[in-house]
Amino acid sequence: MQLAHLLFTQGFGTRRVCAGLVEAGLVRIGGAVVDDPGLEVDADGFVFEVEGVLWPYQASALVMLNKPAGYECSQKPRHHPSVMSLLPPPLRQRGLQPVGRLDEDTTGLLLLTDDGKLIHRLTSPRHHVPKVYQVQARHPVSEEQLERLRAGVALEDEPRPVAALAAERRGENALELTLAEGKYHQVKRMIAAVGNRCEALHRSRIGALELGEDLAPGRWRWIGAEERPALG
Repeated sequence: MQLAHLLFTQGFGTRRVCAGLVEAGLVRIGGAVVDDPGLEVDADGFVFEVEGVLWPYQASALVMLNKPAGYECSQKPRHHPSVMSLLPPPLRQRGLQPVGRLDEDTTGLLLLTDDGKLIHRLTSPRHHVPKVYQVQARHPVSEEQLERLRAGVALEDEPRPVAALAAERRGENALELTLAEGKYHQVKRMIAAVGNRCEALHRSRIGALELGEDLAPGRWRWIGAEERPALG
């Protein structure tokens, strides 16, 4: 693959812009400046620099974002900034999309990708990819409430009860909820259905992929090929 075309596939602009980046000496390979846009490179495992920033070649991009409160999971937000504004321009340019949505006030693990098949697999209820949420409730969490969440609760506009895969107390007013679906405001509606109220909500895991404590709110990182199987 020619170097300028590779930059184009990675979201660095039009083909002409990418060629200009190379010709201007803004691209390095192995620390050395390369000024030939037509240079043939092997994309597999390829790492390059653009204006001093290292980039690994990704045939399809998949990143993890620690979503802070106050951001909307939308390309066209209405009331708050988009989570897309937390990503660098090349990732936005190549068309990454959030995998599902977290409410504006919900924090935690959000995946973004330009792989349409992966988005479908992770969001389709048929695939039952578990998602784990940490819930801070307004009132003390009772065992009866946990049992009802596991058994299934009736939600408005839903034809059948919605059940959690797991519901465990994590403090007097805190619980951990594992769901396989992603219905509108599902966690908040389920907590309300058992007579409590969700005061704060944080997603900590999708499949076996955990957010971890090393990624600060508002920061992102690549999901490597070796981590993708953890998504189920």
